[in-house]
Amino acid sequence: MSAVALPALGPIGRLGLWAATHRKLVALIWLVVAGALGFFAPQAEKALSGAGWEATGSESVATRDVVQSEFQGLGGGAMMVVLTSQTLTVDDPAYQQAVADVTGILEGDAAVSTVVPPQPGMSISQDGRTAVVQGGAALSPTEMVRAADRLKADLRAVGDDQVVVALTGAPGMWSDFNEANKSAMMKSELYSWPVTLAILMLAFGSLVAAGLPLMLTIIGLMATAGSLYLTAQVFDVSIWAMNFALMFALALGIDYALFLVVRFRAALMGGGLTPAQAVGVAMDTAGKAVLFSGITVLISLSAVMLVPSPAFRSMALGIMLSVIFVLLATLTLLPVVLAKLGTRINRVALPWVNAGEHRSPLFERWGAFLWRRPIIPGIVALVILLGLAVPALDLRTGMPSIKVVPEEDSSRIGYEAIQTALGPGAPGALQVVAPVADQAAVESTLSADPGIAAVMPPMPSASGDRVLIQAVPAVDPSDPALGGAIDRLRDALPTGALVGGAAAENHDLEVALGDATPIVMAIVLVLGFLLLLVALQAPLIAAIGVVTNLLAVAAAFGVAKLIFQDGNLAGLLGFESQGFLNAWGPVFFFAMIFAISMDYTVFLLASAKEHYDRSHDPKEAAIGGVAHSGRVIFAAAAVMVAVFFTFAISGPIPPKEMGIILGVAVLLDALLIRLLLMPVALRLSGRAAWYLPKWLDRILPDVKFGH
Repeated sequence: MSAVALPALGPIGRLGLWAATHRKLVALIWLVVAGALGFFAPQAEKALSGAGWEATGSESVATRDVVQSEFQGLGGGAMMVVLTSQTLTVDDPAYQQAVADVTGILEGDAAVSTVVPPQPGMSISQDGRTAVVQGGAALSPTEMVRAADRLKADLRAVGDDQVVVALTGAPGMWSDFNEANKSAMMKSELYSWPVTLAILMLAFGSLVAAGLPLMLTIIGLMATAGSLYLTAQVFDVSIWAMNFALMFALALGIDYALFLVVRFRAALMGGGLTPAQAVGVAMDTAGKAVLFSGITVLISLSAVMLVPSPAFRSMALGIMLSVIFVLLATLTLLPVVLAKLGTRINRVALPWVNAGEHRSPLFERWGAFLWRRPIIPGIVALVILLGLAVPALDLRTGMPSIKVVPEEDSSRIGYEAIQTALGPGAPGALQVVAPVADQAAVESTLSADPGIAAVMPPMPSASGDRVLIQAVPAVDPSDPALGGAIDRLRDALPTGALVGGAAAENHDLEVALGDATPIVMAIVLVLGFLLLLVALQAPLIAAIGVVTNLLAVAAAFGVAKLIFQDGNLAGLLGFESQGFLNAWGPVFFFAMIFAISMDYTVFLLASAKEHYDRSHDPKEAAIGGVAHSGRVIFAAAAVMVAVFFTFAISGPIPPKEMGIILGVAVLLDALLIRLLLMPVALRLSGRAAWYLPKWLDRILPDVKFGH
């Protein structure tokens, strides 16, 4: 077949054409990159941690550092081994033997700096049936979690039918949570991959084409996992970084491959072009949209870096790395594969698939219907979204409680045993470090506060200059009232006193999240608008795109309030409501939902802009945009919803929150916003949607999605 004349291509189109005509070089580069980083990928999971959930620079972190250096590590990172019995007391020989065995195991591990045996009035219950052995932290919080991984099975094995032994404390809780989280992720992947492949087969119409997103996902994950492993050698990186990277690599790999493959097929089958030329044409239009989409996602997630917490920054880093690698592979490696496959991309095709079809007749009819009758569908969609968003006004947040750990795990068993025997606040004792001269004033202030149930005897520091006084709260460590008590104590205690402990670290992180959330949201909104403005060259439709994204976020959080705060569907989804949404949800999920929503916004409006640049007809822009992008958005959303909802069947609460909130957001965004409200907005705004003031035209770079 002789090639027809190739339209003039922009930079992205020329990049695609260059990659398609230099296949061996591009493939070699990716082989080296993916191979080198992929070598480290299998080791990534062991290198990542559950630690880093702290507010950098906070008083509680400063307290932990002091306790670590001057009080033998008996701070928030210490291990707590709980022994409890229904029949024996600490005076019985069998019980004492169990205490001795626990002590021996802790003393034999390099991560434990000192072992504090059970002490009457402090770590032994009044009935003598529950006792706590403490193991001071000799290493960082991340290393203490790894030590808990090593020790918890041996410690549990010390127990028998008379004495139950369970490792708890922050290291034990994170160890159990990480293990449950890993199991949940594997379960989710097991369910999601077959569903994903089936939807991809329907969306792409052929088995060969359906494999392309999986190629991008695997390469993106290999490179991301290897990068995270190398990063973890220098900084603490949360295990969640890998989890989120997996989700986004799969989601964006599907989105980007769908958009490019559809345009490539149309150019190849309907335009009389060679495979390399078809790649150039597809990249000049769809590739440009993919680039803007990827930049938008990166901008949204980069704002999370403002949260002063290693866990949040590493999670955002994991997602951003996956986006970068998938985006680079889409813009360079995918053109190579498409050019190599040519018409073979349609092999093993479904019989009813028209491989060269780019403009969907079904979505064209839908776009035409919304153009004729925009009011009623628009009002219905708006009412549904606002109705779902209303509950979000009463959304409460809090730091994760012990309920995020499965009931059968050691850390939860030990935690609940301590509460039963020593009081609700015993697992989250506050730690006050103060100069010796202030000891009396500190003890008096702690005893007088209504939020404190008991004050432990002071412990002198190694230098003798300071004392450590532990105060047992009157409420559960996850109770919001404890935050008020911490703030009161910090105001009332002498100037040189520091208040810390695991509960205080959670409180400080929650405060930091609350302070950062409005700033992150504002930055995401402003930068999102500016990027849409540059891409679309139209301030009104860019503003509409941002506002409609907010509707998806608000509705998703409204659903989250009904499910996770109020406990609706708790039995069906298999979780125990904490009475609040985890505090990291608003800032992190806002950035993620906004990023995904902008993904679809760019796809739809870039297609509409392409039609408007060609015809200058707002009707053709609205209908053509839906006709050309509707099927891609619908298929990509179906895959993403299927992937996200598989997390709803996962074990711990955080993966369930993530899956439900993101799945609902994508579902609402695709069905009610991108494919309904946005076309209605284009109809109602008409030519004004694409108006660009002359003064702004002189400032903005010239971006076009047509040839």
